[in-house]
Amino acid sequence: MNFDSSSFIAEKELIDALERRSSTLICTESRRLFNQGGKPAGLYILRKGTASLTMESPTGGDLMSIKLHPGSLLGLPALIGNEPYTLTASADKDAELGFVTREDFNSLMMTDPSIAVRVLRVLAAEVRTARHAISEF
Repeated sequence: MNFDSSSFIAEKELIDALERRSSTLICTESRRLFNQGGKPAGLYILRKGTASLTMESPTGGDLMSIKLHPGSLLGLPALIGNEPYTLTASADKDAELGFVTREDFNSLMMTDPSIAVRVLRVLAAEVRTARHAISEF
């Protein structure tokens, strides 16, 4: 499947608001951020370097892989829906990320309606991209 990785990139205003509540994670080696099927603990913001999202089949093979670039948000659908991750996220060596806890993210969403609208835009872009990829299948 062909995915447009730009659909995971958030607007600057959303990134700035999330960054104010984030802690820093620097990857000195490749690192798994979360696993498909795992419980969402927070949201990752890719600041520098690259990361990837993969979806595994029930038998363990990779169904798809998406390479992400700075400005991408990782784990947003699971966090919003309070459902297990549908993808596995890994950061490449030398990547730098911000991490926003579930509690801080929820607090931000409740106190700033403009942020909620920006989050919806990212989710809508992800849905459009997924539908486009499925239509090519």
